[in-house]
Amino acid sequence: MQRSEEERFYMTCRAAYLSVFRSSLVNMTSKDQLCSVLQQAGRNPSQKALDKYWPPGTKKLNFDDFCEILKKEKTAEPDQLMRIFKKFDTNCDGYISHDELSRILTSSGEKMSPKEVDEVFSLADVNKDGKLDYAETNYSMKYVIEQCQTAALEKLEADAKLKRQNFGNQLDNSPQSLESQPELPASEIQPRTEPETTQRKDSRSSSRPSSARSRRSPLSTAITMGSGSTKSGRLAEPKSLQDWHHTLMRGCFYLEEDGTIVSLQYRLIIPETTSIYLTIRPLNLSPIPDKPSPWMCVDTALYVVTGNETKEDSNLVCFTELRDKERFLWRGELSAGSYLLLPFTTGCRLMKRTRKTATKTAQLVNRTQSGELELTKEFKAALSDIFEVIDLDGSGLLSLEEYNFFEQRTSGEKCDEDAWAICKENFDTRKNELTRQGFLELNLMEANDREGDPRDLWLTLEAMGYNRSLEMVEACPFVIAVYCEDVKATLQAVHLDSGIKMLNSAVQRSITSKAEARSLKGHENVLVYTYKGESRISSVIANKSNQKVTVHINNEQSKNCVSSRGMSVFAVEVPPRTKMVCQHVMALNEQQEWTYSCVETIIPSL
Repeated sequence: MQRSEEERFYMTCRAAYLSVFRSSLVNMTSKDQLCSVLQQAGRNPSQKALDKYWPPGTKKLNFDDFCEILKKEKTAEPDQLMRIFKKFDTNCDGYISHDELSRILTSSGEKMSPKEVDEVFSLADVNKDGKLDYAETNYSMKYVIEQCQTAALEKLEADAKLKRQNFGNQLDNSPQSLESQPELPASEIQPRTEPETTQRKDSRSSSRPSSARSRRSPLSTAITMGSGSTKSGRLAEPKSLQDWHHTLMRGCFYLEEDGTIVSLQYRLIIPETTSIYLTIRPLNLSPIPDKPSPWMCVDTALYVVTGNETKEDSNLVCFTELRDKERFLWRGELSAGSYLLLPFTTGCRLMKRTRKTATKTAQLVNRTQSGELELTKEFKAALSDIFEVIDLDGSGLLSLEEYNFFEQRTSGEKCDEDAWAICKENFDTRKNELTRQGFLELNLMEANDREGDPRDLWLTLEAMGYNRSLEMVEACPFVIAVYCEDVKATLQAVHLDSGIKMLNSAVQRSITSKAEARSLKGHENVLVYTYKGESRISSVIANKSNQKVTVHINNEQSKNCVSSRGMSVFAVEVPPRTKMVCQHVMALNEQQEWTYSCVETIIPSL
């Protein structure tokens, strides 16, 4: 069967990728690996191009990133190479001497050292006559590239195991790093006999041969959600809520370089059993009433667990499941005790995008006519918003504790009491806490310390989620509200070393406790839990066998949806005796109906 142009491209991508890596699920972890894979695909990227595709701070790229890069990195056409060679053939005799080549390679473009030039010339000077026949060299280069690509494709076609591997990427660090949960209790993994969703054989088209599909065991789930599929959370709001004791605390989700999402956690102490009304929502920082902050569409949730701050094990108590517009809430009764509040977002609407060069890099500092440095109006506005985010209690002042959370985020360091005392002496403070004006003065001092060099200021801004146009695109501020009917609770921000793993466990348990368990046909030990919430659909894969399984996920038939994985087709490797969150899916446009259609299939191992 003749392949389409797109299929041929992806076959080329996979062939090149699998010439370097054992699986297309493996991530590239260095610039050299990216260069090797591109060369296997017949490209010859310059160092400048590699720096563009692998900017500072990049830790890894996946197969899908490689495919996007390959689309941009064009092959050098033979005619183009010949024109370049002829341009430097000053004698027009079809040859380039060592001196001519040396002058070219050491004075223009990415300059080589004389030693590197000698090495290049020795490889290209086949006849060892001190001259380079560039027509022959051009042909040889073209031949080698074609042979590399042919060999890679032949290897791919010949290896049945490789042919069954998926085009996508495992995405080890999916949003919130939803890691696996080991040790499946028998009570949690029994499939229910009457699932609400439909099971059927996969009859949709596939890019894989029918013979490969027949050896797999698909499970299909289809759920249609109405437009604006949210119940009104106000139904759960107590009539006398304004009379309840309440406390507010702010925070922020930060998108890390590897795609994980992090935030502070919170300690809630309740002195005696009482009714609780708990909410979380994005924090709007826009001064324009009819133009809210762009992150107001980001979904939020709060998981309440009991457990020790230094240990990973915890018990899920409840989570904010109801929704009222951008607020997510829970109402119930909590006993006296200490609880951890773990903020969460699926990552469907806060995820890494392909980075585009800002149309214009904002200016952070100016010099006045007298030569003194001053912060620009745009930079002051960004710093003012940052102040709002790190002012956790909303008092309009920064305590040492609040300032240290900011320092840990931006520099990894802490400000001690002595340094804080110096800050209070030099910058505007009130009640021994830093004012907004004092925070601006502190950043101006940093600019002066660097003599106007903005590089350190940009590092701070990027850590807080800003791009070079001073737009907060990789962060989402939020606010938590806790209402207690009979007592006043204490809410305090904490930084947990085991916070992410505790959150992963809580998310996984919230899904398995409310969803139907359905086994893949022919694989009774592999179960899929699909949870339908008011605004999202989440799934967990449980592998209770003693062997690792790889599950192929296909969302291509879904409509008006976005997955937390950032892809419609991918694979998930689930270790033995383990559960792991597969994906979260939400509507792209909540004003329209959306359909979740997912086919889960075991990829057999040979």
